[in-house]
Amino acid sequence: MAFRDRFYTPQTARAILSWRILLGAGAAAGVLALGVAWPLAVAAGVVVYGGSVLTSMPRGPQRPRIDPFTVQEPWRQFVHGAQSAAMRLHQTVDGATEGPLRDRIAAITAKLDHGLDETWRIARRGHEIDEAVRRLDPTGLRSRLASLEQRSREDGSDDLATAIASVESQLSTTERLKQQSTRAANTLRLTQTRLDELVARAAEVTIGAGDTDAYEHDVEDLVVELEALRLAVEETRTA
Repeated sequence: MAFRDRFYTPQTARAILSWRILLGAGAAAGVLALGVAWPLAVAAGVVVYGGSVLTSMPRGPQRPRIDPFTVQEPWRQFVHGAQSAAMRLHQTVDGATEGPLRDRIAAITAKLDHGLDETWRIARRGHEIDEAVRRLDPTGLRSRLASLEQRSREDGSDDLATAIASVESQLSTTERLKQQSTRAANTLRLTQTRLDELVARAAEVTIGAGDTDAYEHDVEDLVVELEALRLAVEETRTA
């Protein structure tokens, strides 16, 4: 978010007209009480007031805090792999000669950082899906269904039919969730391979031995694919 956009916001306006004015005045009065000349006291008040306004301005979007140990396998290994690739990529760019090419590669690297963030969001959602399946206990549901079907053959009551339909619906839900988790894991496994390839190619591009345009295009394709996958797994929240 640009500074101008962050400044012209309701939060900043409230800060300008709020008790922070009193805070700045108080700082100035305090400095005067110490016997300092009034121009310095006014300057102190302005500094305190200005600082309070700046701290009230909304910040730009923050990157998520990534902690692979908060998700189970296979999601943890995907996050570890993406972090390792990102670290190697930054090391490659940092070691490149300063100049326009390095600046452009650094901008491309920032896009891959976004891809890392998306990988983390996908992994966290995949972990949540697997936990939901575990709580539903498909093995227990199948055992219960078999028992209900056995009883239904002996007593075909409406209540038993309703119970059977309910268990079958729960099993269908667990199957859909498991399929979603499997698709996400398979896609992340493939993107990890592509990410490792992009990191290797970065060494060529930073020294001018590779096609920078093609490299940027491939990076953008990977990030778009990760964004699409993240949106797909997020849809299960309302499914």
